[in-house]
Amino acid sequence: MKKIVFAALFLVASISMEAQVKTPAPSPRANFEQLVGLTNVEIDYGRPSAKGRTIFGDLVPFGKLWRTGANQNSMITFSDDVVIGGTTLKKGKYAIFVTPKADNWEVVFYTDTENWGTPQNWDEAKVALKTNVKPEMLNRHIETFTIALNNVDNDFAHLEISWEKTLAAIKFEVPTKKLALDNINKALAGPAASDYFSAAQYYFQSNGDMKTALDYMNKATEMTAAKGTPFWYTRLKSQIQAKLGDKKGAIETAKVSLDAAEKAGNADYVKMNKDSIAEWSKK
Repeated sequence: MKKIVFAALFLVASISMEAQVKTPAPSPRANFEQLVGLTNVEIDYGRPSAKGRTIFGDLVPFGKLWRTGANQNSMITFSDDVVIGGTTLKKGKYAIFVTPKADNWEVVFYTDTENWGTPQNWDEAKVALKTNVKPEMLNRHIETFTIALNNVDNDFAHLEISWEKTLAAIKFEVPTKKLALDNINKALAGPAASDYFSAAQYYFQSNGDMKTALDYMNKATEMTAAKGTPFWYTRLKSQIQAKLGDKKGAIETAKVSLDAAEKAGNADYVKMNKDSIAEWSKK
């Protein structure tokens, strides 16, 4: 009986330890992505509500650095370099900080995103870009703090920060024309060596046409010969040759892969090539 009671108490204790009380967050987290031209932009931020409070000049003092939201840093991630106010901001993730004033906001993109609120020790070296924008007064009330991407064009968009009756819009430009032309030129230039390698790898792994796979690998190795064909390319080629019954050719190619793998210090490929050479050398 005591064992049963103990087991029951243990079960209740275990359930109590695992149970978590879930309640709504005062400042719920929001996350969204937006494609601007060919550049992906991601926003992650906390959304406090006004709840009858005066925001700018009171809850958010003028002239003081603000976290731009609530709790953990509000963050923005750009997949490509962008231009803000004529200055290039490198692709990557940034915390957004703001120093608001009645007639001007200083917006800062900060490389350290691991802060809860504003950094305890501000480091100017981590400031990737600063820009100034003129806030606008709205004729409607924004109850919940909002960061949005609007006026989305192929070449630009506006990062809009709004709360209460104030909105600040930061225009950023994206390199759509350059990216599009690069993609066009790459496509018109024909397949790259990596494309031929991937195609050959698929044929090999799916037991497809090995002659086609070898043809693709020959093209891949020819295209990379001048700069040094990667050892994983010649490894795959040797495997395809072996599957076609050309053990002699497979051994010669595997030796090339082995030599390159040894120079690169890749023990895995060294072993795989040695094992294959030994296997294919058997009569």
